[in-house]
Order: sequence, then structure tokens, then C-alpha cells
Amino acid sequence: MTPEPRIAVFSKAPVAGEVKTRLVPLLGAERAAHLHGRLVERALATAASCDPSMLELWCTPDVSDPFFARCATRYGCELREQAGADLGERMSHAFAQSAPLVLIGSDCPALTATHLGEAWNALRTHDAAIAPAQDGGYVLIALARPQPALFETMQWSGRDVMAETRRRIAKAGIKCAELETLWDVDRPEDYRRLERSGLAAEVEG
Repeated sequence: MTPEPRIAVFSKAPVAGEVKTRLVPLLGAERAAHLHGRLVERALATAASCDPSMLELWCTPDVSDPFFARCATRYGCELREQAGADLGERMSHAFAQSAPLVLIGSDCPALTATHLGEAWNALRTHDAAIAPAQDGGYVLIALARPQPALFETMQWSGRDVMAETRRRIAKAGIKCAELETLWDVDRPEDYRRLERSGLAAEVEG
């Protein structure tokens, strides 16, 4: 592996009514989309602060949204188009193209460069590293090599994603480092936590 991490950020285009839909009743479609865009930029800025050897922004539905072009210019990331029928296929495809890799979404403002560095360093002695989310999913997964079995036929919207991932890791004999459990921003109660954390003004500014 290279000394500097290889990092990928997954993102949807910030289109009003198509992102952060569970926050629309609280914030409205336009403000929810703005929040999504700002969270994406925060994730990219955090990743860029690690001085990665490679920084990719994996985009959906494609790379044509002007927001993605602005991100590429501002953060020096390479734009890649997500490919696959569901989130699992899209993540598996990214690892097939770019592993070893640390992959994150854009919903976790609590994620820091330290977490990214810990995940990358873990790959020196582990097959995988993962940071669970408090809602039952995960906010980061790093793999030294592709592991398709971790992503196939997963119920991604459920609260059992991390538990099922742990079962699959154990079944496959994958040596995995589990990192700090973090919180993400998907629901109104998450947004209230964002406000209490003092990060809301920083993220939405």
C-alpha cells in the first residue's frame, strides 16, 4: 500500500426532493438539498486533509451535475460514476476498481481525518476496517481487496446492516478492525443532534 490513503466518497447529486427526503418535512426540499451538498463538501474536505494519494468522488445518477464539477475543482478529486442496481453493487464495483480503499458516504459530519487515517492504517494488518453508525449501518468501510460477499443481497435501508455485515465478516474469515461508532444525519432527530453539536452552522454556512 502507498503511505498516503486512497479515499472514495459516495454522493448523490444535490437535487431538491431527491436527497435527504426524511428531512424535507422539517427543512423543506431546497434546504435539505443544500444540507446534503454541504455534507458532501465536508466529507471531501476531511478526506483531502489526509493528503490522500487518490481521492475519488463516486457520483450518482452520473457525473454531469455542475455540483460535482465544482467539487472536483475545489477538492482535487477524480469524478467516477457509480455503477450497479443497488448501493451494495455500487460499493462493490468501487472496490473492484480501486482497492485498497477507504470508502465513506457524506452523511457523517462527526467523521474526522483521524478516523480515515485509522482505517487506512488498519489495512496494513487487517483485511478490512469499518466504522459502525449508531442507526445500525456503517459510515466507513475500508478494504485491502474486493470482498463482494459483504455487499450482495443486503437490505440497505434496515437497522441490521452492521449486524449482518459482522456475520458475513465472521463467515468469510475476514480480519476486520472495528472503529469508533459514529452518528450520521438522516432523520429529524439527527438534525437536532447536529444543531446541539455546534456543527450545524459550520455545515450549513
